Amino acid sequence: MATVLVVEDDEFVRSAIIHELGRRGHAVRSAGCALDALREISQRPPDAVVLDLGLPDLDGSEALRMVRGVSDVPVIVATARDEEAEIVRLLRAGADDYLVKPFSGDHLSARLDAVLRRARSASAPQMFRVGGLEVDVGRREAALDGGPLSLTRREFDLLAYLAARADRVVTRQELLAEVWRQSYGDDQTIDVHLSWLRRKLGESASQPRYLHTVRGVGVMLSAPR
Repeated sequence: MATVLVVEDDEFVRSAIIHELGRRGHAVRSAGCALDALREISQRPPDAVVLDLGLPDLDGSEALRMVRGVSDVPVIVATARDEEAEIVRLLRAGADDYLVKPFSGDHLSARLDAVLRRARSASAPQMFRVGGLEVDVGRREAALDGGPLSLTRREFDLLAYLAARADRVVTRQELLAEVWRQSYGDDQTIDVHLSWLRRKLGESASQPRYLHTVRGVGVMLSAPR
């Protein structure tokens, strides 16, 4: 369960969102204007914010900028503006995700779960050790048996995600969603990056040390036995 602040001036829409999130087990607070929302965030920080852009006292974009001045709380922008340039601007201004109105309760819930999952992951331990492998997420550095690994950005993200879940099978769908930030894609993309990563770990698919493929399911990172 998470505490979610819904910032929406339309009473009907606000009530519908509160109902949908409430029945999924979240504790929901609400605000009808930007200043009330900023007061809530600074005094009683929520776990996430759903922010409408069409607020009566302040443009939502400006409200987002002010939120980012006081908090790094995950923010999902709810907007009727579907122009790509506007969406890109909002994401660069600090939004973690966006929803174009109208949207379903299921869609909102899925987006909320995703930003909460990423926020919890960011607050998790930043150093992982698996056998002779060390992954420092904060410094974005990795080493194997004391020697540094030269990894591309995507290779590092993939290795760090698997190291944080050592000894657990991670599905390809999860890797696409959490490492590539895609809801669908080509499995070959994952296979290619795993192949490159294996090479740098001094192993192969036929003779794995750290990266073990579970056929038809996904991949697991574990220490050599």
